[in-house]
Amino acid sequence: MPATELEQVVNLCKRRGFVYPSAEIYGGFRSSYDYGPLGSLMLRNVKDAWVRSMVQQRDDVVLIDASVLSPPQVWEASGHLANFTDPLVDCTKCKQRFREDHLEDPNVCPNCAAAGSFTAARAFNLMFKTQAGPIEGAGADVFLRPETAQGMFLNFANVLQTSRKKPPFGIAQVGKSFRNEITPGNFIFRTREFEQMEMEFFVPPADGPKWYEYWCNERMNWYLELGIPAAMLRMRAHDDDELSHYSTGTSDIEFAFPWGWGELEGVAQRTDYDLKQHAQHSGQKLDYFDQATNERYVPFVIEPAAGATRTMAAFLLAAYDEDEVGGEARTILRLHPRLAPYKVAVLPLSKKDTLAPLARQVFRTLGERYMVDYDDTQSIGRRYRRQDEVGTPLCVTVDFDSLDDDAVTIRDRDTTEQARVPISSLTSEISERLGF
Repeated sequence: MPATELEQVVNLCKRRGFVYPSAEIYGGFRSSYDYGPLGSLMLRNVKDAWVRSMVQQRDDVVLIDASVLSPPQVWEASGHLANFTDPLVDCTKCKQRFREDHLEDPNVCPNCAAAGSFTAARAFNLMFKTQAGPIEGAGADVFLRPETAQGMFLNFANVLQTSRKKPPFGIAQVGKSFRNEITPGNFIFRTREFEQMEMEFFVPPADGPKWYEYWCNERMNWYLELGIPAAMLRMRAHDDDELSHYSTGTSDIEFAFPWGWGELEGVAQRTDYDLKQHAQHSGQKLDYFDQATNERYVPFVIEPAAGATRTMAAFLLAAYDEDEVGGEARTILRLHPRLAPYKVAVLPLSKKDTLAPLARQVFRTLGERYMVDYDDTQSIGRRYRRQDEVGTPLCVTVDFDSLDDDAVTIRDRDTTEQARVPISSLTSEISERLGF
């Protein structure tokens, strides 16, 4: 069974080095997290799996990495200065602050149960502002980006010229974004600093609806292929009053988190809003001339936008399991091999010097291709349990027989079945089992 309580995964993440509270020795910093040795590997794997699907396996999408800092003109043109706000209310009794649109009852405080105690709602802009310049108070105002999308619109003409793509084509980006959330929470689901995986797909205006449906299906299949059960996912179309100022239609891929359904990814029809806004404000042309039809137009945009960190949380929750092996309880992460921090663990049966050279040789050979762990502490049973708990798909045990028969034992995480394999064919055997 997947995790039913968030604390099951939170505790595992802290215990095994996936995620730590940021600045913990100073009491922590609310809604900020550091990714430990295993968490940083897994988060990278999530992003790599996205890039593999969205860029590597396609010939119509390219990758860029745009700046985090942007001048106010960018956010004025995009509408974020005017529209990127949350309705904020304060309880006059307990002094707690809430987003009005997240309250179950807008007249009752969920903290102190006082009725009619809220202040009038006021708009709260979610962007972080700082200054660029050597003298405090004398520099230009700049903003940390609240989304990665605008960097792709700003570079539309550059990419069009240098990549020689033509619509339909996409510009993809993975990177940090920052939002001054009023009510962050639920572990790494909603934080003020997070990573996004976004793609802007530029199409002829008449083809917008067709590509919107295409990308809704493509993105749902990505989560299914990487191991999230279908019952834990759903596609939900936004109501008209939910739509962003640039969208004529948006659907969210949602995951069944322990606290309820929550968004993993939005697929939006952004029309030609962004390109036209930036063209107007910058005075630069951001359109496309189709020589085949002798037509000039501003492309429409379909945007699949996913949160890397909350997606990692969903994969952890879906993979978490507890079962019994040999009458003993074990915790296991049934992660897809592409997402697992380590693909293989090399475990010498003993710490004796007689096994170490061969075990290290196996480790180095496999490490040329995969991220591999090496563990020679405690009993072999405890080491198997440890690797199960962090999601390692395969363990390779080097024993004393290995010195004579040049073979090792492979153990499967999910079935616990073991097989003897010649060292000479170990890499190909592992590749076949992992699927890459």
